[in-house]
Amino acid sequence: MKSLLFSVAVFLSWNTMAQLEELNGGPVNVPTDGIVDGVYIAEHIPTKRLIPYEYVREADVIWSKRVWQYIDLREKINHNLYYPFDEITLEGRWIRNATRWSLWTVLRNHVLNGDLRLFSPYNPYNVFGEKDGDQLKYPVDPLPGMNFYTDSAYREQLVYFFGYLGPQSDVPLTDEFGDPLIKVNAEGIEEMVYPNRDTMWYVSKDIVQYKIKEDWFFDKERSVLDVRILAIAPVVYDIETNEATGQKSIKGLKDLFWLYFPHCRFVLNNYFVYNDKNDAQWMSFDDVFWKRRFNSTIYKSSNVYDRKVDSYRTGVDALMESDKIKEEIRTIEHDVWSF
Repeated sequence: MKSLLFSVAVFLSWNTMAQLEELNGGPVNVPTDGIVDGVYIAEHIPTKRLIPYEYVREADVIWSKRVWQYIDLREKINHNLYYPFDEITLEGRWIRNATRWSLWTVLRNHVLNGDLRLFSPYNPYNVFGEKDGDQLKYPVDPLPGMNFYTDSAYREQLVYFFGYLGPQSDVPLTDEFGDPLIKVNAEGIEEMVYPNRDTMWYVSKDIVQYKIKEDWFFDKERSVLDVRILAIAPVVYDIETNEATGQKSIKGLKDLFWLYFPHCRFVLNNYFVYNDKNDAQWMSFDDVFWKRRFNSTIYKSSNVYDRKVDSYRTGVDALMESDKIKEEIRTIEHDVWSF
């Protein structure tokens, strides 16, 4: 009887894991029915429910501070957000790791599937203005019930956030006789016709930072200093290509898009994050952010001038200013308990 119950339990677990892989799209350690890639079925993270935030009343918040930080993925402590890499083949096939995914792979997968709402980093009607996408004012939505794969107009919009145009081919198109195709431009000058430039998609190795916007506050009802992440944005290098020489140069950094973090939690809650100390204690991405298992640097805090740190501090001084702001936040909690 015990053997029968065990067999039924294993069968149900396998069916559950197969359904989770289909719903979440993430890797599990049951690659085939009847096969467990390990000693046990790792079902805690893929099946665990989201732990909601503690409810906070406005009257209980006696102090708050809004800060913007960046998580530099070159730092070793942040590598669990950066690795493993994914890649997109020339045929457009998306190759992802079979064991676990990077943060970029998870976010990209669920934005394309329509599970996460994407916000433009700038006003679409004023692309040369101030980038205020962290305020989540410019949503980019597909048609109701559709996503990247089923809505062609939405797919064209996402190209600007998930990719860029590759180099122009130097081989012109030809006719049935092998002669180059010729067209007359607006100035009346004849020129050869070249194939359309390919779309180059960003992959996980292209992401160099994640920006986060968060509120630190002191809740007198619980007597704790708490923090809530409000928005997150992947950041890549802004690369400029010289059309004459073909050489590339880095102009700076570019925010790809912003996401509302409380919505991301429902997705990040069910994906594994690597633990270099113990393979039996992998946590989820939501756990990593909640437990602050990452290193970040403040590049802006709420101030009367609404300015960033790099507008009045540079280099090492900017890092020291960031640490100063962090220390001021920690001091608030210390002063509350000082008698």
